[in-house]
Parts: sequence; C-alpha cells; structure tokens
Amino acid sequence: MEIIAKISRGTKMDQIYIPKQRAGFQNGRYVIIKPIEDEIKKPKQEKPIFYNIKSIEPIKIKLISEIFSIIEHETEEQFVDNLLIVGSFLEKGFYFNDIDILIIINKTEIKIDSIKKRIQEETGITPHIIQIKIEDLIKGVSSDPLYENMLSKYIAKKRLILKYKRKINYKILDLHLLKSKSLIDNFEILSGKEKYYLIKNMLAIDLFIKKEKISNEILNKQIKEIFKIEAERIKENLIANKQEFIKKCRNFYNNISKQIQKGIKKENESK
Repeated sequence: MEIIAKISRGTKMDQIYIPKQRAGFQNGRYVIIKPIEDEIKKPKQEKPIFYNIKSIEPIKIKLISEIFSIIEHETEEQFVDNLLIVGSFLEKGFYFNDIDILIIINKTEIKIDSIKKRIQEETGITPHIIQIKIEDLIKGVSSDPLYENMLSKYIAKKRLILKYKRKINYKILDLHLLKSKSLIDNFEILSGKEKYYLIKNMLAIDLFIKKEKISNEILNKQIKEIFKIEAERIKENLIANKQEFIKKCRNFYNNISKQIQKGIKKENESK
C-alpha cells in the first residue's frame, strides 16, 4: 500500500497527516518519506530495438533484458555505446544453450570474463561475446559477408544506425574463403556446427560478390538447394553421403575461388 500525503507546517515540527483507516502502516512502524517527484522523474526502462524479427518467444525477451541488465551493471556506462543480441538465439525454438552478444564499445576495451561468468551463473546460458568499436563494425560489415549476415537480424539495447556501402575487395574475400578450405581438408574432425559455419562462409561470399542480400534464412535455403540437406542436419553432424557432400563442397569452393582470382586479376590490372 502507498499513501500520498502533504507536509504541513507545524509550530515546532512540520508534520504529515495520514488517515486512521488504512491497511498496513501500523502505529510505531518506521517508514521512508521521500518526494513524489523522485518517482515521477525515474526514467522509464527503454524497450529493446527489434531489427528484422517478426516474432520471438517471451522467455527469450526476458532473458535478453536480464543479460542487458547484467552487462550494464558490470560495465561503466561511458565505455559502452550499445548492446546487441545476434545469431541463432533469435531463431524460432526453445532449444538454446548459448547466446551471441555484440558489445559496441566506445574507446576502452572492457573486461568480459566477469560478464561471461555472471551471465552463465544467472541464466544458465553460455555467452559468446564480441566487443568492437563502431568504426570497426562499419568496416567489417562493409567488407565481410559474415558480418553482414550477423547484422541481418538483431535485438539491440538502443537504436543502431549503420551507414555503409559494400566494398568488394577480392583479396580480403580470398582470405575469408580460405577459412572454408578446412571443410574439405579436415571434414572428419570438424563438429557439425563448425561445418555449418564454414559452408555459410562460402555461400555468404558468393552472395556478397553477386551483390545479393545475406541472412541466415537465405543461407539455409541455399544449403538445401545446393547441398540437398537441411541446415539443422549439418549442425547435428547427420550427413548421410559424406563423400558426395565433400565433392559438392569442393566444387562450390573451387567455383568461388575462380571468381575471386578473376577479381584479384582485374584489381591488379586497374592499378
């Protein structure tokens, strides 16, 4: 129960009158007196910003709010510009045990070990945290297909405005593609999630060169069309015909590599 009362001027002491008929506030009980303006001036909790998310389970929204609160409590406000939740946590379904968090920092890097530990202790979810300056994020999303894919869908603490244009640098794309070579060379020892990531990397580079949109939904659709398998089965390492799958991966890798080498040749000729 709350009672709103006005301070009255008294002869020796000012006083507050409250009605005798009241629930709670028994005689002799100590209470706190504070200006009502303090309650009015309390900032309302900002609603998170949803980007390219049509629906999400309420339990996930609650967890995200809790994670944002933990990070804010563990960091100094002037060092953090924004917080983003990205990745598979935002996809439909309740089977989640990890979460990808992007912390956009101002100037000074923050210590993330204590943040990781507290998030895991309080939510039971393993956090994967990337801290990055806004200028590096813009540079990354303009030249790295997987950065663009990462930011195709997110929930942010505050509105995020990114002004960038794709910059196709074939030498950089060649380095990105090289990561996916281990898909062919080390197929047997890779986990399902690692295979999925490396396949997405190849497909994202292909879409990037073609100047097409990149998102998880688009990449998963391409996986099904090109490799004739659901993305989830790759993540779970349930690939039936492995030799045929590796052959398709090798062919796709070689085709993109040829495109990139042609692009590098043109870039060198134009200098």
